[in-house]
Amino acid sequence: MNTAFSGFPPEALRFLRGLRKHNNREWFLPRKELFLQVLRAPMEQLVTAVNGKMIRFAPAYVTDPPKAVYRFYRDTRFSADKTPYKDHIAAIFVRRGLTKHQSAGFYFSISDREIEVAAGLYMPGPDPLRLVRHHLRDNHVEFRSLIAARRLRKLMGEFQGDRLSRVPRGFHSQDAAADLLVYKQFLFFTLLDPALALGPSLVGEIVSRFQAVAPFVEFLNRPLMGQRGRRDFPLS
Repeated sequence: MNTAFSGFPPEALRFLRGLRKHNNREWFLPRKELFLQVLRAPMEQLVTAVNGKMIRFAPAYVTDPPKAVYRFYRDTRFSADKTPYKDHIAAIFVRRGLTKHQSAGFYFSISDREIEVAAGLYMPGPDPLRLVRHHLRDNHVEFRSLIAARRLRKLMGEFQGDRLSRVPRGFHSQDAAADLLVYKQFLFFTLLDPALALGPSLVGEIVSRFQAVAPFVEFLNRPLMGQRGRRDFPLS
């Protein structure tokens, strides 16, 4: 298989448009080989290309492409929506030594309607969230400086995340970091034109945003690394 990323073929976006209209096994199964050729294979090539750039600024997050790319099948066990397939293909880059979805990482997804590039801590459990909040309380000045960075905001927009209505138990409303401690998620994300998926310039669009948001991601992971929480890559 050719591992150089030259863009998704136009058939990839047509496939995703068709799947949105016909999200069922009867439509998908006869087209599974097409999915593997026009979506899965180029997605792994894209992850490989992104990994090659991340070595310079976030080597601890380089992820084997088959592990980085999410399964295309939806988990419908606890969802009212029983459609079997996702309407996008996505990849996640997790820091070595930490657990996916319980630590901060980098993410992008491709659909026929948009490309999403995101980073941060999406749905942490109680223990990682508590550690991050203590870290925020003690280092809120550094965090504020990170999220205010001009290049980060230009490329990724504003800091976002769901919040509590009040400061969580164990912290004080008088804390200097009280406005940050109410967050349950710590995220940056932006949407790009899906036409970018059709060419090799998508690599640079993703990588420039990953590089801008890397200090934010590593800040969130520092308390989760314990004694290994040192900065082990350049944050510029």
